[in-house]
Amino acid sequence: MSTDGTWFVSALHIAQASPADDTSVQEIRELRARILYDRGRRPDFRTASGVYTDDQDLDFGAWHFFAARRSGDRPLGYVRLSTPQTSELFQSRAYLGSERFEEALREHGLSAAETFEHSRLVVERHARKLGLGVHLNAVAIAAARYLGGKAMIGTSGTADGQDLFHERFGFRPVPGTRRYVAQYTEDVVAMLYRAADPAGEYSALVEHLQERFPSFVISAEQVRTGAARTTRGSGAPLPVARTGEVRPEGADFWQPVLFDLGCEQDARDFEALLGSGQVREVLDTIEDQLEELVTSRDPGLRRSAEAVEQAVAEQLAGGGPQEYGAWVWYPWSGRVVHLLPREEFRLVRTDRNRGRIERPQQRRLLERRVGIIGLSVGSSAALTFAMEGIAGAFKLADFDTLSVSNLNRLRAGVHHLGLNKCVIAARQMAEIDPWLDIEIYRGGLTDDLMEEFFTGGAGPIDLLVEECDTPYVKFAARERARALRIPVVMDANDRGLLDVERFDLEPDRPLLHGLLGRTTARDLADLTHQETVDTILAMVGRDTISPAMAAAIPRIGASLSSWPQLASGVALGGALTAEAARRILLGLPRPSGRFYADLEALTSADRSTLA
Repeated sequence: MSTDGTWFVSALHIAQASPADDTSVQEIRELRARILYDRGRRPDFRTASGVYTDDQDLDFGAWHFFAARRSGDRPLGYVRLSTPQTSELFQSRAYLGSERFEEALREHGLSAAETFEHSRLVVERHARKLGLGVHLNAVAIAAARYLGGKAMIGTSGTADGQDLFHERFGFRPVPGTRRYVAQYTEDVVAMLYRAADPAGEYSALVEHLQERFPSFVISAEQVRTGAARTTRGSGAPLPVARTGEVRPEGADFWQPVLFDLGCEQDARDFEALLGSGQVREVLDTIEDQLEELVTSRDPGLRRSAEAVEQAVAEQLAGGGPQEYGAWVWYPWSGRVVHLLPREEFRLVRTDRNRGRIERPQQRRLLERRVGIIGLSVGSSAALTFAMEGIAGAFKLADFDTLSVSNLNRLRAGVHHLGLNKCVIAARQMAEIDPWLDIEIYRGGLTDDLMEEFFTGGAGPIDLLVEECDTPYVKFAARERARALRIPVVMDANDRGLLDVERFDLEPDRPLLHGLLGRTTARDLADLTHQETVDTILAMVGRDTISPAMAAAIPRIGASLSSWPQLASGVALGGALTAEAARRILLGLPRPSGRFYADLEALTSADRSTLA
């Protein structure tokens, strides 16, 4: 199973007039039944002859969504979205009875003509802990909103907390509708969601997927001919154009698409991509990469060109270099790059870390997930972590977009102006390692997303890098990190200040070392500009800031537009946070505290080591 954290999602609409023996319908029903059967837990979904069956008239006229780990893989999850045109067949109507169904909608000022039904959300057991259920649920809500629905209704089981799961998306139980259903061997309750309301904890994800909905859609003809390919529902749509258009450079795609030419479907899709007019450049250095691979494993081979050639031939095992590894498509740049397979690529890419970070340590680091809040100063940390191989998964949060004044310290170009800072960082990280698992939170870290950021999505974080400018968020994030025993590191971008809070070892440690006393996040909400400045000064230490910063602060808002920051300080912050994170995640000594790497002081004339 792929561990890149990305779900490939596709959507198919089946017309009401489709023939009953439509191959697509039969495959959908078999997929659902197999998952619902759940190794005998729900025996009604398999016949005595061993055939999986889940025939429902609602399949016609509905939208069907599938998710897999990668292109060409068997789907691991599915959800159905029924449209108002099929309202008379809704499961929720049959469950409640038409009179109670209509009454439940009227109580909210709704009608059946503007209500979609969410049903048959099924996920393979081993994929449930990977966040697939969350993603598919968000896809269905996003699609209903995109298609103009004012509400969604559905029935939900309760034995495994499915009703509570839906409540996290903004669904609410219809009073008096809970009862036992024998087919599902559990209590069931009807639930309703109003599209005008936020989607609970997952509002940002739903809004993002709503924008992306058209990119999921495939045609029945594509299914029949095998020309359909699943798409990345969490970000970048499949870039093979169906209308021949070149996707705009400014679009906010941030996830690459990988092709394995050993897979027949991938090979067809790759050929279609190359002929689509969207590829601006193809980079293929696989032969050089193979030489690097074999000599990384055995440096002694470098003494003989013949030995290297023989080792490469053995690595290919009779196959050709064209089919070896992965072809990676970066939609935002129009580039296709041929790379070694993931594990071999990472082995070569981090080969020169050895001697400082040995391979067992490299593997341990790649199992970790890091959260980064604030992608101005935090972008340096994100890129340094990616380059050094510190963590294989990331969550990035920032509501801001790149402006011209950011270009004095962010590694970005003028073609990125107006783009969300998370997207910029995620793209750059994917260009270093396309297999990184990256989730982005374009709305920043809000109260609604706090739990999702720390523990939800594809998995909980192991370490937090906090680099935001808002005192409330700084404290709220630390409060949650301390409750979850997650360590926090911060670079203050002045005098090389590194701040470390080991809440994993000291769960009762005062926030920010007690510099603000008993202050809580709630105390820091709705501060004035001057109160914000005073609070941040208290956090970084009014008496320990550099003379230049001390002189600049009174000018902020008058002759200075904001806090002064330099690219050199931001780069240093990336190095300091990376060193601290690496040691913490490997279990090496890195205590709580404040540490200064003041370059001006450390490189002053009296510190020279020359006679």
